[in-house]
Amino acid sequence: MANHKSALKRNRQSQLRRSRNRMNRTKMKSAVKSVIQAIEEGSVEKAQEALKSAIPVIDKTAVKGAIHKKTVSRKVSRLSKRVNAFVNSAQTAA
Repeated sequence: MANHKSALKRNRQSQLRRSRNRMNRTKMKSAVKSVIQAIEEGSVEKAQEALKSAIPVIDKTAVKGAIHKKTVSRKVSRLSKRVNAFVNSAQTAA
């Protein structure tokens, strides 16, 4: 444990930052799960709507510094690819 004043303050700051980052990452993970869940349910409109609402949440997570911007790019790309493949397969099946 920290013993001097500046180290105690730094500890408080890092705990606060950690809780903020966890909160932002949790929101992001929930948004991603909602997209995946919509795909699994088989609803094209829900999947597209969930993706539209998830992308800004994922972007904000990077802006706030909880994750790297290239991680955001990768996540958005993979989710978009997954939703587009689902939509295309649903259209060809219909």
